[in-house]
Amino acid sequence: MLNKLLRSEWMKIKRKGLWFLAFLGPIGVIGLTMVNFELRKDYLLSLTDDDWQLYLDSVLILSSMALTLGIVILTSMMASIEGYTNAWKQWLALPVRRSAVYLSKYLIASCLLLVSSIVLAIGTLVYGLTLGLGDDIPWLSILQTSLYPWLASQALIAFHLWIAVANSNQGITVSIGVVGVILSMVPVLLPDWMIWKWPTLANEWENPFINVALGISGGLLLFMAGMLHFCRKDVS
Repeated sequence: MLNKLLRSEWMKIKRKGLWFLAFLGPIGVIGLTMVNFELRKDYLLSLTDDDWQLYLDSVLILSSMALTLGIVILTSMMASIEGYTNAWKQWLALPVRRSAVYLSKYLIASCLLLVSSIVLAIGTLVYGLTLGLGDDIPWLSILQTSLYPWLASQALIAFHLWIAVANSNQGITVSIGVVGVILSMVPVLLPDWMIWKWPTLANEWENPFINVALGISGGLLLFMAGMLHFCRKDVS
């Protein structure tokens, strides 16, 4: 049953341009990073002896904001596919479990964002090589910069999917998401328990794995809460 639901969701998003958004995000992040380094490369590299780490930190700042915004757009568009056509009742009248429907949407959103993270890792490596940052390429740090935010964002995916599915008015969903994007721009001002801080990998212990653990565990709890609400909610 889940396989059929996933195939159905893939067919829907192909017509909505969500694949384009999945590639646009990381390309935009690398593009902005290129502009920053082309204009200020000498100055930026003079700030530290670890050129690769400074470069990766610059990518992380932009990618965490782009990831937060991408989550809002993807979850809102996926939830609105049925909303715009008033198809929720017809869809749920079929012999399928509501929990499977909800899970399929979560998996698709998470997979699209994983693709974005992989594209970001490739783009980060390629542009980093063109900058001549040194022959000692930090492969693990590149993967962490690209994939850790995705893992830490699982709570955000679950949270925004819950809001998007629960509200027929996607303006509410987007408004909350915009606030979250703004908050992600100032992670140093946020307490460590706020989910919008987790994709930035910043915390008082300076250990990014803590954010990963919080994102995965918090994501599981929020996913279960959202799924239970969806299973009990009257959908129009």
